[in-house]
Amino acid sequence: MIAIETIFLVTLALIAYACIGYPALVFILSRFFERPVRRLDVTPTVSVIIAAYNEGRDIARKIENTLLLDYPSEKVEIIVASDSSTDNTDRIVRGYSHLSVKLHRQQQRLGKTMAQNSAVQISSGDVLVFTDATTRYRCDALRNIVRPFADPEVGCVSSQLVYLDDVNTSVGRGCRSYWGYENLLRESESRLGSMIGVTGCLYAVRRTSYTDLAHDMCSDFVIASEIHLKGLRTIDEPEAISIEDTNSKSRDEFRMRVRIMEQTINALSRYREVLSIRRHGLFALQMISHKVLRYAVSGLLLVSFISNALIANQSELYLAAFAGQTAFYLSAFVGWILTRLGARIGLLALPYYFVLSNAAILVAFVKHIRGEAHIVWDPLRETNKSASGVATARAGTRRDSRCWLTFCRRRLNRESN
Repeated sequence: MIAIETIFLVTLALIAYACIGYPALVFILSRFFERPVRRLDVTPTVSVIIAAYNEGRDIARKIENTLLLDYPSEKVEIIVASDSSTDNTDRIVRGYSHLSVKLHRQQQRLGKTMAQNSAVQISSGDVLVFTDATTRYRCDALRNIVRPFADPEVGCVSSQLVYLDDVNTSVGRGCRSYWGYENLLRESESRLGSMIGVTGCLYAVRRTSYTDLAHDMCSDFVIASEIHLKGLRTIDEPEAISIEDTNSKSRDEFRMRVRIMEQTINALSRYREVLSIRRHGLFALQMISHKVLRYAVSGLLLVSFISNALIANQSELYLAAFAGQTAFYLSAFVGWILTRLGARIGLLALPYYFVLSNAAILVAFVKHIRGEAHIVWDPLRETNKSASGVATARAGTRRDSRCWLTFCRRRLNRESN
């Protein structure tokens, strides 16, 4: 029983460190040992690369949102990297050619990372900005995301992702809570030195720092490792705001989580050299704590529950711990049942989303062990969230126009004062 007690206490300690201890540690260290970033109002030439596969519903809105950004138009080129789309995406993009929007079509479907790599080859900007077709951004996002490149130590800049949950679903609430936690952690890592991954919805890379990424890699994760290996920093820019809608269905969220985690596990295996604390110091510690241990939590939870069950009758403390774990998983199960029934689950959204995310990690790990590679991506779209095609674009453009007008009024007020 002593061995089982030891296993239980060790797994409990590792879970506590990964979920609470490390975020607290990096937050405190970032306040005492912050590495400031030089930010200036620079306006380098920029290539905005929009990865797209069958994005006919959203691509017009995305292009018009990009055209409305507050940045010198002569310094921006927009390239839509179509990964052999089979819908009307390419036709819609060609309709904007008179506004110097370029379509770069991959004749063979090779995945998002290859689409981005090939688009870089035809781009000309000093800064490469990568973004998704469904991502909206605040009208000053581009101007803000390039400001840190005034610091020669910065090679990559991530935006601040804000999730919207207009229909107020349990999955959406869980996602927003998790992402608030993740944003705080990423901000702390950025202040301390460098992030270990970026927000794939919108991030920027100094052209001279960009290297073509392997086609089976998750670009928004491995780009930080590539930048680190070049001796540069990947930092967070909280004023560069990108916006995405949360999934409203558990099935869609689970599929997305499995895909992302499967690619991340694959990337950790490929870039395992950056896990050496002796060679990579703080960056390796962040990678181990933030990714390796975080992903290990799913397995540790199982070990913790089983070992706790075996020693529950040894003391009141162990019995209370087992009762607490059981109640937590039961609350997640009840949340799942209520979600299936279409009912609101309130506070149960947090345990439900926590269990859903960790179950996705286990599935992703099994797929990795079996050698299943997820290279191409299938966008998850819900027709009830918006109309399709140009109607969606016009609705989005009206919102973006209001953003633009608000910005112009504020700028005129500053100038008049």
